[in-house]
Amino acid sequence: MHKQAYSISREAIVANAIQDFVAELRMVELADYVSFIHLGHLANLADIVDSAAELYFMPGTLRLGHGGNLDLSWSGEQKVVLDLELKPAGATVFFSLSLGDQQAGIDVNYVAFDRPADEPETNTAFLETALEASRIRKSTPMRMAG
Repeated sequence: MHKQAYSISREAIVANAIQDFVAELRMVELADYVSFIHLGHLANLADIVDSAAELYFMPGTLRLGHGGNLDLSWSGEQKVVLDLELKPAGATVFFSLSLGDQQAGIDVNYVAFDRPADEPETNTAFLETALEASRIRKSTPMRMAG
């Protein structure tokens, strides 16, 4: 499938929004992903995703979609692919997250807007704003005057 220019910019927006979440997912052992996906324990996989997401996004914003997949071989790079849904207010992004040994990548499959604009650029700007609004802000401790 040929990607449109706005698709590439939307992937960059999503990738930027989830980078801390992805770092959190990397703390889980590869063997856990392998066993949960291989045995079909999707509830366990969803718990991992939910636990990582709750640190960075408002509740219900990021969740496991239809499951995951493994790309494992005796020679070559191992890769875990998670089907995810990102739901900031007013939009839903369906995408796949690939976690490899040295890198991660995303592939946005579809973006649905509750009230789409006629121009793709307007929708892309809306997506960026909505994702930013759905993030949890980490506050820094206040210093007491003394």
